[in-house]
Amino acid sequence: MTGPERDPASTPGTTAAPALAARKLSLSFGGLKAVCEFSLALPAGALYGLIGPNGAGKTTVFNLLTGVYRPDAGDIELAGQRINGKKPSHIARAGMARTFQNIRLFGELSVIDNVRTAAGVRTRSGLFRTLFRTPLHVAEERAITERSLELLDVLKVGHRRDEQAKSLPYGDQRRLEIARALATEPRVLLLDEPVAGMNTQEKREMRGLIQSLREQFGVAILLIEHDMGLVMDICEQITVIDHGVTIASGAPKAVQDDPAVIEAYLGVPDDEVDPPPSPDAAPRTDAPEPAAPAGEA
Repeated sequence: MTGPERDPASTPGTTAAPALAARKLSLSFGGLKAVCEFSLALPAGALYGLIGPNGAGKTTVFNLLTGVYRPDAGDIELAGQRINGKKPSHIARAGMARTFQNIRLFGELSVIDNVRTAAGVRTRSGLFRTLFRTPLHVAEERAITERSLELLDVLKVGHRRDEQAKSLPYGDQRRLEIARALATEPRVLLLDEPVAGMNTQEKREMRGLIQSLREQFGVAILLIEHDMGLVMDICEQITVIDHGVTIASGAPKAVQDDPAVIEAYLGVPDDEVDPPPSPDAAPRTDAPEPAAPAGEA
């Protein structure tokens, strides 16, 4: 379990830098402390979970890691390279991609063009080569198309390649968003509630897909999810935050049994709440005496 003296972003006895490391990240909005000294070390090829009650600060952590927000304090490293203050586009090129709690696709574009657009972060053709369609530009466009088709097939939406993204069923939109993230060739993939709104069958399929992604693409995954069954089944380590503060971190079973986690999700047990005073209890000795009726002063 967690202890305040241990920084999970620094693991003794290891030499290889983690795929992603966050050290004591903090962020405030006015007087509200949204994230307080958040730390995490995600090894290459690992599958970790980040959980907490609604409003705990999970998506805010993702926004810090991907450059949407700049931390007030702390450091973020991607494969050993500090990325504090970098723009989201720079962080994407450096090797980190994400999906969103609320799906953000280019609805009017076709399915394949959504993926092709994301793959553009890896191209070397500038404006001149693009305008004049030089051999380098043509080769890159061909490679992007082939790569995009492969990703769509892996995510099982290849048969919808020419449809508008907004016309896809909800589950397929989730798959497309993951395909688009993978098109940037990340080393770290952040998934924000990938099974939210799915039915039981869709959740089962997505579970298997997430597990296969790191094996097939060699990517480390950090997962936010409210489906505790899924998180406990597939994640190797879990970090729990509540009101921006890390309250537990460790193996799924240990986190599941942690009293602080149980309290955050379920509240304080009845036997730990002070009972109301009994009607037969002795009256308070410091209570003021009742006022005398009028005329009896």
